[in-house]
Amino acid sequence: MGLRLGTSSWGEKGWVGTFYPPGTPPIQFLSHYASRFGAVEADNTYYRIPTAKAVRGWEQRVPEGFTMCAKFPRAVVHGGQGPQPDSAAILDGPEACEARNLFLDRMRLMGPKLGPLLIQFPYFNRKAFEKPGPFLERLERFLAGLPTDLRYALEMRNRQWLNEPLLRILRNHRVAWVWADLPYMPAPWELSPELDLLTTDFTYTRLIGDRKATNALTTTFSEPVLDKREELLRWADFLRPQVALPSEHFLFANNHYAGHGPATVREIGSLLGVNPGGVGPAQGQLPLGP
Repeated sequence: MGLRLGTSSWGEKGWVGTFYPPGTPPIQFLSHYASRFGAVEADNTYYRIPTAKAVRGWEQRVPEGFTMCAKFPRAVVHGGQGPQPDSAAILDGPEACEARNLFLDRMRLMGPKLGPLLIQFPYFNRKAFEKPGPFLERLERFLAGLPTDLRYALEMRNRQWLNEPLLRILRNHRVAWVWADLPYMPAPWELSPELDLLTTDFTYTRLIGDRKATNALTTTFSEPVLDKREELLRWADFLRPQVALPSEHFLFANNHYAGHGPATVREIGSLLGVNPGGVGPAQGQLPLGP
């Protein structure tokens, strides 16, 4: 099993010349990416459900043993295209149900290369859900209706909702609670030690970072612009005993974490002694250039 490392998407054009060789066309991004890292999180599925042709193309461009995770569509977790979440449509509105079914059918085309599917919720203000209870009831129904042969991870962005009732629901349906690095959310080691943070037989970590801070420093994401060494040391200390467990662990770094997702992957991999190009103990460091 072991730790699978990757970035949140592979389509950043600013990586050409620093991660992708100079002149690499977008059609070759994924195949080159898969020669360097062992997993990826597809961000584009949040904005548009991929066609069957697109998913088959992804499957053909990555090797055996590679893992692709993917975000549930916006129609499911946000409820439409408006700037604010539509509480009447989230999870079980007609559009959400149709999008869920089509998304799952399409992602199944990845076959054994498909990893956990990410249910990433936005922050819910009181206009969306005045209290967590109605949302949790709806979430329970939604998770109960998902196919059990696929794996799921869930990210919640309301810090006051990170408690035992939510974790119990995730545990009941074998869904991983996402350990996320966001400026307005507590790190997992900052939560009550009474909470059992392991809700299923795999873990899922996302190093997301502060989008506004990073956007103020870069528009190309071609290199790191923030020194995150101290934060990564804390994450490594937390994750080290977790990834030593005999199960599967996923960790994805966003460009907004430090300015360049691949560099963050290499750094956390080095701290954990894991080769980002595979699974398990490090077998030597990957080169920093293309």
